[in-house]
Amino acid sequence: MPFRPVLTCLLAAVCLQAYAAPLPVSNEFVVDYREGMLWLKVHAPQSSNLLNFLLDSGAGVSVLNLHTARKLNIPLGDRVSVSGVGSSTTGYWPQHLSLNLNSLSLSGDYLAVDLNALGDACRCRVDGLLGADFFHDRIVQIDFAASKLRILSQYTPEPGANVLPLKNHRGAFLVQASVDSAKPRWLRLDTGFASALAIVDPRAHNQATRSRLAVALSEATVPVTTTTLKLGSLTLPSVPTDLHKEQIFSGESGLLGNGLLSRFRTVTIDSKSGLISFSPFLPAK
Repeated sequence: MPFRPVLTCLLAAVCLQAYAAPLPVSNEFVVDYREGMLWLKVHAPQSSNLLNFLLDSGAGVSVLNLHTARKLNIPLGDRVSVSGVGSSTTGYWPQHLSLNLNSLSLSGDYLAVDLNALGDACRCRVDGLLGADFFHDRIVQIDFAASKLRILSQYTPEPGANVLPLKNHRGAFLVQASVDSAKPRWLRLDTGFASALAIVDPRAHNQATRSRLAVALSEATVPVTTTTLKLGSLTLPSVPTDLHKEQIFSGESGLLGNGLLSRFRTVTIDSKSGLISFSPFLPAK
């Protein structure tokens, strides 16, 4: 699959000290970024083996693979209908689980749904997803350069960071951006989306297509093009863009995924303050 000049030596010293100060980290974890996806190892008391979870801010709730739920002998909740990107399926809600990410408790209600199609597409075992509920009331920093996920007790954006409002819409997080100089639109922040950008666009009818992961449910074939994305003060040319004929999620205009987020050294999602911060760019590979 498929980041000022200063007027006095004293001021320079103060700025340097502030910039170099360590982050107030509450928890830090290794995150495995591969093939456009962010993976974490999660512990369940019912299993002696660590579970393989995808970090997916685009999912409204956290998910446990139905196969894993049955393997761990976890009773299923009520049958519900589940919508994903371009497809739908049946799930079971709720399953109350006591999971842990090292010392961080992930206890809560999970949706049980079949993730085997996702596992087949990425050729790996997928035990579950940590959805948007994982980010709520937290400051979560994804460090693509260091392969770390951090939970911060507080956060002040570093000099040069691009800071934008973060909108909460039906449990999901939206970021406003402009595509090809058009009116700004609200895009879902989706760390479970391997590509860079997906938008609703009439050009979807006559563009070349490619296959890509449609997280949690299946693999999809979508039309693709390149666009120029304006994200806050940044203008990003030649962004690979998936085109959709209709809204992916109601009231939203598309997805902002890891193909774009991973261009930055860090992305800090501060749901407490309603802000998202993009650090300086990583060197091009």
